[in-house]
Amino acid sequence: MILPLTRTALMLGAATIACPALAATSAESTAPADAAATAEAGDAAGMESPNIVVTGEVLYANQINATKTPTPIIDVPQSLSITTADQIIRQGFDSVADIVAYTPGVTSSQGEGHRDAVVFRGVRSTADFFVDGVRDDVEYYRGLYNLEQVEILRGPNALLFGRGGTGGVLNRVTKKGVVGKTFAGLRASAGSIGAYDVWGDLNVALGDSAALRINAAYEHLDNHRDLFDGEQISINPTLRVELGSRTIIDLAYEYLDHERFIDRGIPTDDNGKPVRALRRITFADPENNYATFEAHVLRGTLQHRFSESVKANLTASYGDYAKTYANYFPVGYNPATNVVAIDGYIDNNQRRNLILSGNLVGEFATGGIGHTLIVGGEFIDTRNDNDRFNAVFDTAVADGRRADVEFFSALRPFPMRGGIGTLADGRTTRFAFTALNDDTEADLTVLSAYIQDEMKIADWLRLVLGARYDSFEITVLDKRTGVVRSRRDEEISPRLGLIIKPQENLSLYTSYSETFLPRSGDQFADINPPNDALDPDTFSNLEAGVKWDIRPGLALTGALFQIEQSSPQPADNNPDTLDVIDSKIRGFEAQLQGQVADWWFLSAGYSYLDGEQQSRTGPTGRRLRELPEHMFSLWNTFQATDKLGFGLGLTAQDESFADNANTVTLPAYARVDMAVSYALNDNLRFQINVENLFDTLYFPNAHSADELTVAPPLNARFTITGRF
Repeated sequence: MILPLTRTALMLGAATIACPALAATSAESTAPADAAATAEAGDAAGMESPNIVVTGEVLYANQINATKTPTPIIDVPQSLSITTADQIIRQGFDSVADIVAYTPGVTSSQGEGHRDAVVFRGVRSTADFFVDGVRDDVEYYRGLYNLEQVEILRGPNALLFGRGGTGGVLNRVTKKGVVGKTFAGLRASAGSIGAYDVWGDLNVALGDSAALRINAAYEHLDNHRDLFDGEQISINPTLRVELGSRTIIDLAYEYLDHERFIDRGIPTDDNGKPVRALRRITFADPENNYATFEAHVLRGTLQHRFSESVKANLTASYGDYAKTYANYFPVGYNPATNVVAIDGYIDNNQRRNLILSGNLVGEFATGGIGHTLIVGGEFIDTRNDNDRFNAVFDTAVADGRRADVEFFSALRPFPMRGGIGTLADGRTTRFAFTALNDDTEADLTVLSAYIQDEMKIADWLRLVLGARYDSFEITVLDKRTGVVRSRRDEEISPRLGLIIKPQENLSLYTSYSETFLPRSGDQFADINPPNDALDPDTFSNLEAGVKWDIRPGLALTGALFQIEQSSPQPADNNPDTLDVIDSKIRGFEAQLQGQVADWWFLSAGYSYLDGEQQSRTGPTGRRLRELPEHMFSLWNTFQATDKLGFGLGLTAQDESFADNANTVTLPAYARVDMAVSYALNDNLRFQINVENLFDTLYFPNAHSADELTVAPPLNARFTITGRF
C-alpha cells in the first residue's frame, strides 16, 4: 500500500485491535457508520486495505504476525509497538534504525557499518529479526520497501521465537497479494545529500481466486560522510491463491543485491569524548572498505481454517546468503600528535537456512472458561561457512610490531587508497588482507515444540500459560586445524501472564518469561574452548504493565520490567567448576499513541533504563554500554486541510557509554524532525521530510571506544507517492 487508509477506517481498526499504531491521518474525511460502509468508501476512493480482516471483536492482519494468535493487543501481556507502512512513509523512515529511534526502550548500535544491530532494553542483538514470524538471523541492512508493518516486542520471547530474543524481537510483516484487485503504487524519493530511491508495488488479479504482487526497489546510497556510496536492488514477487473459502497459499521469492561503503566512525580523545574536529574525516581505504550481500530467499505458507474456531498454518523458508565485508577502521587516537591507529580485516560468510514451522490454533470453552490454544513446532537446519583475514602492513612487519595495526596522521582526505598509504612518520606502507584469522564450517540443527493457552476465566480475568522445548545442536569444524567440536543444548522456556480487566478498554497485566542464548552466540561461527563446555546464558523477564484504550483510536501503555541474566563461567580457582554470574536490567516504558483529535495523530514514548555490569565479586559500578538512562520520542501529524498536512517530531537520548569499561561517552542529544505533505489529487501526494532541523552535531551509537557514528546534519528528503 502506498497511500494511507481512510482516517475513519484506521480509527476503527485502532479501536478494535487496541493498537493505535495502526491509526494515521489522511486527506479523506468521510465517516462511515460501520465496517461495511468503511470498506465501501475505501473501494470507492480506490484505496486498498492491507489484508486487514475484522472477525467478531478481533482485527488482525491476514499474514502471520508476531503473536501468532488472533489476540487483541490490549490482552497481550507484554510491551509491543507497531509501525505501519503509512507511518514509514509519513515519517520518512528508510531503515530499521529510523524506526527504532522512535520506539521506547530500544536503541540502535552501529553494527560495524554493515548490519542492523538493535539494543532491546539494554540487550544487544544482531539476530533477533524475523520476517512474517520466520527467523531472519543473517547480518545485513533490512529494507522497508515491501512491508505492511514492523512489530517490535520487548522482553524475552522464547516461547514463540526460540533462542535469543533476550531483550526483544523485531518482526517485519510483508505485503501479500490482494485477490480480486489490480492496482499499482509508486514511491520516488530524493535526499538533499545525494541519496535517492524508487519503490514499486504492483498487484494483479489472476481470476477470482489468485493474485500476483510484485514489490521492488532500487536505492542509491549516499550520506554526509566522505567516500560513502552504494546501491541496493530488492525484488519480492508473491503469489496468493485462495482454495475455496478456507485455504490460502502464499508463495514468495525475494532477491537482494546490496553493496555499500563501510564507515565505522571516528575515534575519541583522552577524555573519552568524540573528537569533534574529526567529524568530517572517514578513516578508511576507499577501495577496501565495502560490504557486498546477495540473497535468494524462498518462502511458502499454507493457511487452512478447519472451522470457525480451528485454524492451522505451515511455513517453509529457504535462504541462500553470500556476504563479504572488508574494512579498515580506527582503534586509537593521540590528540597531542593527531595520529590515529588503524586496524583492518576482511570477512566472508556463506549461509544456507532451511526453516519449517507450523501452528495449530483452536478457540473453545471448557467449564465456562474460554481458551485460545496454540500448539506449534519448528525445525531449523543451518550451514554457515565463515573465514576472516586480518590486514598486514609491511612497515609494521619490518618494525617487528603487530602486523595489522599502523599509525597515520588524521588528515582529510585520509592517506589510504588501494592498499597503499602514507604513515605519520612519512614512510609509504603497503597493506592487504593476507593473515588468516579463522576459517570455520558450522552445522546447526534446531528442533522445537511449544504450547500456549490463553484462558478467559471471566470477563475481567485472563491467564496465559505456556512453555517451549528447544533442542539446539551445533558442530563446528576448524579448517585450520581439522578439529571438530560439537555441543547440544536442551532448554525449556516457560511463559506465564495474568491480565486483569477492570473494564473492557483497560488491562492490567503481569508476566514472567524465560529465554536462552547458546554459547555460540548470535551468529554461531565458532565454539572454541572453553565456551564449548559451558551451558547457555539464560534470561528471565518479569514485567508488569497497563494498557488503556482511552477512547477509540487513542491508547496509553506503560510497563515496569526486570531482565536478569545468568551466565556460567569457569571458576578462577577451579576451572572444572562453574561460577554463575548474574546481571540485571531494570526499567520503565510508556507510550501514548493514536488520534488525539480527528486532525491530530500523536505518538509519544519514554523509557528509563538502568543496568549494571557484574563480575564474580558482584556489581562493578559500571553501566552496560549503549544504555541511555532516559529516552524520549514524540511525533505529531497534523492535518490542516483535506490536502495539507504537517509533521513534527523529536527524538532524544541521555548520555551513554560506548564501551564496557565506561571510559568513552556518547553525549546526550535531542534531534528535531519535521514533515510537510500535500495531496496533489486523489492519486498523488508530495511530501518533504526534514531530519535534524536545527543541524545538531550528535553521535547516536558506536561499535567500540574508537568507532563512534557521526549522525547526519540537517538534511531533507523529497518524496512522491502514487496509487494507480
